[in-house]
Amino acid sequence: MKKLSLIFIMAIATFSSYAQSTFKEDVEVLQSLYGKSKNDLVKQYMNLSDAQSAAFTKVYDDYETQRKALGQAKFQLINDYAANYGTLTDAKADELAKGTFKNHMAYEKLYCKTYSKAKKAIGAINAAKFIQLEVYLQTIIRAEILEIIPFIGELDKSKI
Repeated sequence: MKKLSLIFIMAIATFSSYAQSTFKEDVEVLQSLYGKSKNDLVKQYMNLSDAQSAAFTKVYDDYETQRKALGQAKFQLINDYAANYGTLTDAKADELAKGTFKNHMAYEKLYCKTYSKAKKAIGAINAAKFIQLEVYLQTIIRAEILEIIPFIGELDKSKI
């Protein structure tokens, strides 16, 4: 029994420290997966003319500023989950779930707003191309995070 308790404590400590040290920035996840900066990935994929690239830069920079703020909020939620995993209450679970929903909706709103701005700057096809890439990249990031984060109660099962 002592051994299982020790394993459980070590798993929680590892998860908590990993969440705090690894999830500093979405871009770090992308660089580890693709070996390129996000900016380089976007430029390569978008393959815009010089004129289009100049028009798109302001839209992209504005988007990235807002996306980074949302990313920080997402990682604060993850760290909060990690810190409270072992003692999760109904109230804390509700707070974390609602915070996650709010963060996901904010990403969706940002995609819509950015699409409209990008469409004016570089046309609908290129704007859709950017949003498609961005949703893909954020999906990869979510998948990487979900691979690491234990489900609620998952570590409790290791006690049995």
